[in-house]
Amino acid sequence: MVTLVKIVVSVKLRPTPEVASALGDELHGCNEGANWVSEVAYEHFGLTVREHALRKLVYAGLRERGIKSAAAQQLIKKVVDAYTTLRANIKAGNLGPGNSKRRRKAESKPIIFRADAAQAYDHRNMGWDIDAQTVAITTRQGRMKGIPFVCSPGALKTLAAYRKGEADLLCRDGAWYLIATCEVPEPEMYEPDEFIGVDLGIENIATTSSRYKAAGRELNRYRRRQQRLRAKLQKKGTKSAKRLLKKRSRKEARRARDINHCISKRIVTEAERTGRGISLEKLKGIRDRVRLRRPQRVTFHSWAFAQLGEFIVYKARRAGVPVVFVDPRHTSQTCCECGHTDEKSRVDQRHFICRGCGVVAHADRNASHNIAQRGETVWNAGRKSRVPATRP
Repeated sequence: MVTLVKIVVSVKLRPTPEVASALGDELHGCNEGANWVSEVAYEHFGLTVREHALRKLVYAGLRERGIKSAAAQQLIKKVVDAYTTLRANIKAGNLGPGNSKRRRKAESKPIIFRADAAQAYDHRNMGWDIDAQTVAITTRQGRMKGIPFVCSPGALKTLAAYRKGEADLLCRDGAWYLIATCEVPEPEMYEPDEFIGVDLGIENIATTSSRYKAAGRELNRYRRRQQRLRAKLQKKGTKSAKRLLKKRSRKEARRARDINHCISKRIVTEAERTGRGISLEKLKGIRDRVRLRRPQRVTFHSWAFAQLGEFIVYKARRAGVPVVFVDPRHTSQTCCECGHTDEKSRVDQRHFICRGCGVVAHADRNASHNIAQRGETVWNAGRKSRVPATRP
């Protein structure tokens, strides 16, 4: 049985002004309809929305608003999915306890969609011409055919071979994009000889047990510079300052995303080349557990460790590289040579001196070796036994 991994491919549309106007009218109309559907759903069902019952209530009203049939169906599904996600977050405690202000606010009103929120399309109301690099999209003003798009050669090849399912239309800073879903066959996972431990941090973004270190000095310096510039422009408050703020929005996030892509690609490539697996720390919920002084909070919450972990996982799946997650507790306080654990062994940010055997090592490198050892233990614990059965 072939396992498929879902990835998304982003293409940039190049519409004419007339087509862009039609796309904007379609997107705003769909989100206005979504807000109306959300109000009806909240009024009749509260947070427990039933899709079939909701469709009976709102479908005719959406058609009267000029929304096409396929877009109306996708719109209703978007609203139901939003309420499903909200219920899941409440149940998981992500919005706080029952008497918290944040949870009461979320439960007391219907979900609201932005005017430029993404809208899903499928084969019923859009079509692709990969060879000509054009798309056709059905809007409230009719079918817009021959809209050109641009993307990288690799993305175009992936679209041609593996595109399947929906594509999301969105407008970002005046530019139009389609985010297409592709189902790529996942290669069979090999049996690793050993594991590469990856220690994530702020001073060093990633340190591996294979002696690769991605220093975070440049990115941290860039973030501090961007923070000072944003504060200066916000304080100034003029039209030109606001225009520059809008122009620079998401620039820092794009920079961090590019760095995470480069780091994850290098780690996965090395693991694939050497026949090893990758061991990562299970850091979910760390933002809630860690308490920091005020000057450190901005740096810590700007740390995109979850994004880097996601990039490593999906790149590893596409390459057939095994990935395991391990408990991160005491990895920076345990000696990878003798196993002695003492918080005083971590002398400072960089140095580790074991109080048991006296070994001196780089603190992040020592932690990465501990993560690698735990990864091998986790893998062996879950591996099927190959010992031949004993004869009776």
